Amino acid sequence: MSENIFSQIKVLYWWLHMANVAIQTQIFAISACISPSYYSMKGKHNLLGLIIQYIYIHILVLTAHPGMCLSEPCVSVASTVLGALDRSVDPCQDFYTFACGGWMRKNPLPEGKSRWGPFSNLWENNMAIMKNLLENTSMKSLSKAEQKAQWYYQACMNESKIEELGAKPLQDLINQTGGWGLKGPWDKDNFQEVLRIVSASFRTSPFFTVFVSTDSKNSSSNIIQVDQSGLGLPSREYYLNKTANEKYLKAYLNFLVELGILLGGSEETSQKMMQEIIDFETTLAHITVPQEERRDEMKIYHKIQAKELATLAPAVDWMPFLSAVFTPVALNDSEPVVVYAKEYLQKVSELISNTNKSVLNNYMIMKVVRKMVSILDQRFQDAEQRFLEVMYGTKKSCTPRWKLCVSDTDSALGFALGALFVKSTFSEDSKVEDMVSEIKWAFEDSLKTVGWMDPKTKKAAKEKADAIYNMVGYPKFIMKPKELDKVFNDFDVVTDLYFQNVMNYYNFSARVTAYQLRKAPNRDQWSMTPPTVNAYYNPTKNEMVLPAGILQAPFYNHAWPKAMNFGGIGVVMGHELTHAFDDQGREYDKDGNLRQWWQNSSVEAFTHQTQCMVEQYSNYSINKEPLNGKHTLGENIADNGGLRAAYKAYINWIEKNGEEATLPALGMTNHQLFFVGFAQHRSIGALTKNTHHFSENVMQFFFFLLKV
Repeated sequence: MSENIFSQIKVLYWWLHMANVAIQTQIFAISACISPSYYSMKGKHNLLGLIIQYIYIHILVLTAHPGMCLSEPCVSVASTVLGALDRSVDPCQDFYTFACGGWMRKNPLPEGKSRWGPFSNLWENNMAIMKNLLENTSMKSLSKAEQKAQWYYQACMNESKIEELGAKPLQDLINQTGGWGLKGPWDKDNFQEVLRIVSASFRTSPFFTVFVSTDSKNSSSNIIQVDQSGLGLPSREYYLNKTANEKYLKAYLNFLVELGILLGGSEETSQKMMQEIIDFETTLAHITVPQEERRDEMKIYHKIQAKELATLAPAVDWMPFLSAVFTPVALNDSEPVVVYAKEYLQKVSELISNTNKSVLNNYMIMKVVRKMVSILDQRFQDAEQRFLEVMYGTKKSCTPRWKLCVSDTDSALGFALGALFVKSTFSEDSKVEDMVSEIKWAFEDSLKTVGWMDPKTKKAAKEKADAIYNMVGYPKFIMKPKELDKVFNDFDVVTDLYFQNVMNYYNFSARVTAYQLRKAPNRDQWSMTPPTVNAYYNPTKNEMVLPAGILQAPFYNHAWPKAMNFGGIGVVMGHELTHAFDDQGREYDKDGNLRQWWQNSSVEAFTHQTQCMVEQYSNYSINKEPLNGKHTLGENIADNGGLRAAYKAYINWIEKNGEEATLPALGMTNHQLFFVGFAQHRSIGALTKNTHHFSENVMQFFFFLLKV
């Protein structure tokens, strides 16, 4: 029935352009065409409202002035913008509600979500596309890698097999690792062996994380890096303020106890053991360095030889550990290592030495259990759901199984799945690269007016901006079946054993990581998969990446007015580009090397300028919980700089091309449309009460909009 309604609207669209009859007759005609049975449909009021709104815009077409865009894309996006507004609000008093109030009213928080907005909505759409691609086994000419993506998804969707196996796959792994104290007395002296197994085979990071990445001070080589890790809750603050977080700590304990019981332990034993684990994590939280104190990478970067780790943290047998994690690559004690948490490693070594070995073992095994919960039977997922409901107010049970499986397939075989996604959705002539160039020009031109930056630093900053490498849409290798197959050749996937596939993925990714150690960094290597609704800037490669997943409505449409595109994807581009010059990105030069390339006077002026921003954002709060302006500084700089660059680029585009036609029905100039469009891309639905873990990078958008 809804298809019939919209077909009638299409007829009306044509009619309004071709006929010049009385407006009252037109409204009567469309009303008469709608079947009475429609009014009994669920959601009839929303659909009827959209129809009336659509008609209203098209009626205005009859009296439109010549400078108005009347193409179908323009009329469609005008309808979307209009529906998101709340015209009862004065934009000079509350711009955010004016721009987004209608959208928030029509988009209540979906069940199972802690937040909802255009980013979330687009990701849902992308997941639906991926679902169809993964379930379409009749597609011809699939590469082997693309087939593996479909098989991985099928195994994840095979719930009957997962339920049949129950907890056995995990119990077998625990027994192979050496067991734990859940079912009886445990007294083994195998700490080093267990640490190696859980870190190398299961990719967990109990006390610290070890990985391979580009050397920040030598961007032409990869290097082993060590950093702090180990907490089971999202941040150290949960453990440090027990009074304020009592209900979350209790929910966490109940969750761990339930997992212990599901794995065969008694309630009494599980209660005692899990409380010991939380007590240990609390001690770990006390020695964990807050993120806001780690933003100056020049201060926390320490390059040493592997043999020096034994002096820094003697509780760990480092060479056997590193050799296990990076097998089959051969290492020796002169292997260079970058340590980003020197004091933490010293303290965690002391903590390990002074903690009962059974507590250490139980803690390490629980890290594995936590990681495996989502790939076990429904009992484990129900336990996790109860925990998440307390933490975030969300119900995982509201999430269909296919969404979990699509997301996991994207994580494991995202570039194989991305090949299918790109072929299905991405337009090669989207002209996005032109916008990147315009945003970059605007940013560089703005440097001329930065009064606090000295000429030498300005020149170097322009050179860095010029050198930024843009990657748009997808990595080129995924469109070449032989190259794509080669990447995933060693990843074995079956159609019916989900747990085994995940274990195979851990082994596969471990080998890939190890082999990177002896290779030069690849500038064309992506850290996001093509369907991702996001973007990023990588300082060690001085590159900006814009996946295909975000290069579509509501952020970008080639047929839309430039005001919408610059206010949408243009701001995203400007945001990522500005990260090259935020409080962390500015420490890297044009070649991606961490070094002092600013003059001291400019560093001091920058610090003074950014401290003002830290104080400003620290004065904001959500549900009476203050923001940490120091922690969010990089994102705040990028948001402000990104918007400025995008608007300047739009003004420059107008100067070169002339003013573009306005959209019908809105009564806005295109300059106003730029800011309204920007705001609507950041609309956020109702939030849950618990904002403790709500990303501050998202929350700060609210306040930024108030200043525009």
